[in-house]
Amino acid sequence: MNILFIGDIFASVGRNLVAHFLQGIISSEKISLAIANAENSAGGFGVTPQIAQELFSMGLDALTSGNHIWDKKEIYEYLAREPRLLRPANYPADLPGSGLLVLKARNGVEVALMNLQGRVHLPATDCPFRKGDQLIASLDPSVRVRIVDFHAELTSEKMAMGWHVNGRVSAVLGTHTHVPTADERILSEGTAYQTDVGMTGPYDSVIGSDKNLAIRRFLTAMPIRLEGAKGGAELHATIVTVDPQTGRATAIRRLTKNG
Repeated sequence: MNILFIGDIFASVGRNLVAHFLQGIISSEKISLAIANAENSAGGFGVTPQIAQELFSMGLDALTSGNHIWDKKEIYEYLAREPRLLRPANYPADLPGSGLLVLKARNGVEVALMNLQGRVHLPATDCPFRKGDQLIASLDPSVRVRIVDFHAELTSEKMAMGWHVNGRVSAVLGTHTHVPTADERILSEGTAYQTDVGMTGPYDSVIGSDKNLAIRRFLTAMPIRLEGAKGGAELHATIVTVDPQTGRATAIRRLTKNG
């Protein structure tokens, strides 16, 4: 079965790319499950209930997130009632939402989706490695296909997570840096890995934001408010092929579409 993971959807540029390309990708690539990280989908910062519903209506089966999930206050109540939108599991348990979802793919196979967040240069959270262990242990053994979105800054932290869960999940796909990496591979025990899937949004930018504002912020060290860029629209995604009987990945490849 083929699982599509779309990298961080950034603002309206990213949403328009998903609207334009998603159904064609699902059809041509025989996708059984379509996932995207949506934490930057509302103007580059957070996600709103309306935008989440818009993304689901395009054909996405589940949405993951990261540290920006808390940017829009109106999402808190929505997280509590919409399990298809995940927040990192290693935030405090009494916050709304969940970092684990078991859902049925188009081919009838149950898939576990997990969302974790790194701790280096990001808000203080519980250990993602130990939380990952807990999530995996909580799964029914019959759910063999397991996907992890690890939202983290450091390549080393992401690689460590890949090796830590090697053989226990089908794929570890990194998000957050908005820069696609060319290190997709299948680890020794059958776990597909990529340090960062990249961004779906405006690449004529500084990781999605207007480049002139970003440069001025670096030059002056002043708290200049960043705005989303508009040019260089690109969709970046990764397709993981998994054996549903064993949960082992058999292939992983990057997918890019220019807007």
